[in-house]
Amino acid sequence: MTNKILVVDDEEDLLELVKYNLTKEGFDVECVTSGEEAIRVTQNILPDLILLDLMLSGTDGFTVTKILKSDSKTASIPIVILSAKGEEIDIVTGLELGAEDYITKPFSPKILLARVKTILRRNENKHQTSNNLTKIHEISIDSNRFAAQVNEIPVELSLTEFKLLSFLARRPGWVFTRNQIISAVRGDDCAVTDRSVDVHIVSLRKKLGSAGKYIESIRGVGYRFKE
Repeated sequence: MTNKILVVDDEEDLLELVKYNLTKEGFDVECVTSGEEAIRVTQNILPDLILLDLMLSGTDGFTVTKILKSDSKTASIPIVILSAKGEEIDIVTGLELGAEDYITKPFSPKILLARVKTILRRNENKHQTSNNLTKIHEISIDSNRFAAQVNEIPVELSLTEFKLLSFLARRPGWVFTRNQIISAVRGDDCAVTDRSVDVHIVSLRKKLGSAGKYIESIRGVGYRFKE
């Protein structure tokens, strides 16, 4: 089945360039030029992925992201922000609102295609992940037993470290801010703060040994698990 991609940008030249490259790769591409159109069309056609500019007339990209991610009908649709605004605060804001990726303009069409294909593969459950078992690279994570292995050798992790590993490994390639990580792993028995995330990451990498390299630092933003 052909993947549907919605491209939202008020620059006609950019729309044509992106549509040409995506169509050439076999994607079904729909283009709109405003935030209001983006919301309406998304709710109607439910695309597999949205490429969204931030600086739109009327409803901006941040607001569009917030609206779509708060609607259960559209919340699971991955959004990739395309923007000339490359400041750290803009990237963090976009990711915390729920965007899966953030690409600054100008960008290479080849890089854009690679990012799009990577995100679509994630949604097709390329990795061997069930409700309770995740296998990626040489790491196995069993959520039922709160157990992790590297090359079939058990790794002793604290509860917080296990939750952190499980959260990142189930979403390879996704970049998460420290606040997103805190929200995902903290609980009554897990005391995690913004300052302690880095400490837990250092400890987790050390315990994973050579597999610790898969937890990548994204400067000024947070962390991701390598695809």
